[in-house]
Amino acid sequence: MGLMPRTDLHIKVTVDHEPEETAEKLAAEIIRTVEKIYGVRGAELSNYITHPE
Repeated sequence: MGLMPRTDLHIKVTVDHEPEETAEKLAAEIIRTVEKIYGVRGAELSNYITHPE
């Protein structure tokens, strides 16, 4: 069997959240879920933008 291809997926996620929830914490929760469900090699937060209310 040959090597499996590796693909980098760049996904934009827009989340409404309470003011006390930080973007970093939300990203960490999403990353843990993706890693657990899909068995990915790695996931990371590369950038975030918080829009004013």
